Amino acid sequence: MLAHHTLLPHPSRQHYAEKIAYLPNRYQVNDRTREIAATQFSRAALGLPSTGFVFCCFNHNYKITPSTFAGWLRILKKVAGSVLWLLADHETAGQHLRREASARGVSAERLIFAKRMSPPDHLARHRVADLFLQTLPGNAHTTASDALWAGLSVLRWVGEAVASAVAASLLTAIDRAERITTTPAQSELLAVELATNPESLSHSKQKLASDRLIAPLFDTVWFTRPIEDAYIQMLERQRRACRQATFMSRHERAQHRPQPHDARR
Repeated sequence: MLAHHTLLPHPSRQHYAEKIAYLPNRYQVNDRTREIAATQFSRAALGLPSTGFVFCCFNHNYKITPSTFAGWLRILKKVAGSVLWLLADHETAGQHLRREASARGVSAERLIFAKRMSPPDHLARHRVADLFLQTLPGNAHTTASDALWAGLSVLRWVGEAVASAVAASLLTAIDRAERITTTPAQSELLAVELATNPESLSHSKQKLASDRLIAPLFDTVWFTRPIEDAYIQMLERQRRACRQATFMSRHERAQHRPQPHDARR
């Protein structure tokens, strides 16, 4: 099993039958050449209000658990004029979410559903959002990488299961560990704090815009070296008829050197 220390801490290994191959920086590979469309979407074109804070989460709707949604609604109640921008994954799911929001005292109109777009346009529309929220226990994987690549801040609390720690691993690989909280309550507080402190959020976006071009998270070439080494070690162990065991890539402590940026933006 390929993993990263943030994703699967050493004390948690006892819960897994698989042997772990630990990789440096992160376990998820990302393509640094993904195109972000030049289209400058307006809020109106995307069905969003012209003013107010835009929370978003483009995860599949099945990941939205009752407890996750309840937390989002508490955030909306504390941030006046804010909206929640979700993926229009399933019409029935959207109806249920709007009904539940109304039942909990949040206007259904504050839930906006985004239609599917081409990947470049989808990445580009992240620019009109302000903060990406998370689902639990299964959180954002590719959708978190999409948001970070597009320059959108991601909020995450790290859980005990692998599926609950993926985004935390991604944030660590892009030097955004300050966006990682340890409980849902802390996550809600930080979301409200960022939404009501424009200066802090603006600084965060500026830092992300520069860091994403040099961070390990989006350095595809850098990722290939440790994973190739992991495969080589697996093969060597198999050829020597060694009992498979957890190990770290021999590139675990190698220093990351940013590669020239070649992405199409």
